[in-house]
Amino acid sequence: MARIKSASDKWTKRQKRTDDVMRWVFISSATLVTLIIFAIIAFIGYQGLQTFRDVSLKEFFFSSDWSPTADKPKFGAFSFLYSTILLTALSVVLAVPLALSGAVFIAKIAPKWMREILRPAADLFVGIPSVVYGLIGLTVIVPFLARVFGGIGYGILPAAIILAVMILPTIMSISEDSIRSLPRRLEEASLALGATRWQTIWRLLLPAARPGILTAVILGMGRAIGETMAVFMVIGNSPKIPSSLIDSTTVLTTAIVKDMANTFYGTAWNNALYMMALLLLFVSLGLILGIRILSRRSDLK
Repeated sequence: MARIKSASDKWTKRQKRTDDVMRWVFISSATLVTLIIFAIIAFIGYQGLQTFRDVSLKEFFFSSDWSPTADKPKFGAFSFLYSTILLTALSVVLAVPLALSGAVFIAKIAPKWMREILRPAADLFVGIPSVVYGLIGLTVIVPFLARVFGGIGYGILPAAIILAVMILPTIMSISEDSIRSLPRRLEEASLALGATRWQTIWRLLLPAARPGILTAVILGMGRAIGETMAVFMVIGNSPKIPSSLIDSTTVLTTAIVKDMANTFYGTAWNNALYMMALLLLFVSLGLILGIRILSRRSDLK
């Protein structure tokens, strides 16, 4: 008995030491990640705010005159902000109805064998590189829009179509999980009271799954705002406010990619690009906070 107790004590002490070591490893990893994130925010924030030594707030946020190579450089980013908001909103408007329809079909209508095929097929879209989407848009969507509407075909509309396809799997997957996670008794009670299948889905299941669906939409918006390569290939990259959905323009991400290689570190032009990156970072943080708030409200209910 003494030998068994001694072996047990040794094993307990060894496990305790292992647990302590792993706990400190996890704490150190979390601390390191936090420091890296704050270091990135601090660096981009400091460099971006240097913009306003040479450019006024009014010019940067409310002027659309972007001419950094002129004799008197101008750094008005309003056209980039406007185009970014317009592109994100349009891509979400195109993607959400299709994504919700697909989520409802897979979660509540499709038979099991079809669900097992459709769900992995939809998830495959996430793994396709963005440059492939851009290439398809460049060779298929842009020429088609040019034939239909005239002009060169570049602009907000082809970029929004591509982004809608890119964010659709994310919105559909999370929305489906949200719908499927609802208690079965909700649907059974609605049907028992005489509601049709469509009324149950439209008036009960979708409102009950609203927090998860909104989270999916916000995540889709986050990807749409941060996407660069696919948008860069089809939007035209003209630094101006678009007069129509098929007029060439530029968003924040493509402006940064297009101009960063032409600038020198510490110049007003370079600092203005860092300020755009800071705006994108704040938008992403705002979307993450929005998801947290929605999750808390959902937990309270």
